[in-house]
Amino acid sequence: MIIFINGSINTGKSTISRILSKELPRVALIEVDKLRGMIEWMPLEEAMPINLENTVALTRNFSKNGLNIIVEYPLLQRSYDYLTNELKDLNKKIYFFTLAPKIEIALTNRGSRDLNNWERDRIKRHYDKGMHQPNFGDIIDNSEQSPEETAKIILDKIKNYAKR
Repeated sequence: MIIFINGSINTGKSTISRILSKELPRVALIEVDKLRGMIEWMPLEEAMPINLENTVALTRNFSKNGLNIIVEYPLLQRSYDYLTNELKDLNKKIYFFTLAPKIEIALTNRGSRDLNNWERDRIKRHYDKGMHQPNFGDIIDNSEQSPEETAKIILDKIKNYAKR
């Protein structure tokens, strides 16, 4: 199975992904921001398509080796379209979950993270673009639940989808 955890900066993607990776067997966790770090000198708009290509390559490799995959990254519709098209032949269930806490919560320092001004501006842009309410996958308002509760909701949804 392939699980995409979508959402703006500071919505809990990394935390939830790590929890899920401990709950599921044989998981490879792809943190797309770490791929970005390999070419951080490159402007973000140029790097994003390369990051997505690398995500597809890694996903294909991990899938070929029998692993479940969790990918965390903020996705716009065009990224979703690209990823679903590039991965459709893998014959694996693909799930998309968007973490969408209220913007006031996404803009606050949570855990050990102190947001900088660029991150706050980026969160506002993501919410303005509607990234928290995409036309794909499941949207989870995790404003008032713990990361563990959010992970359980995702796992329960996957179990219910598997029964269909």
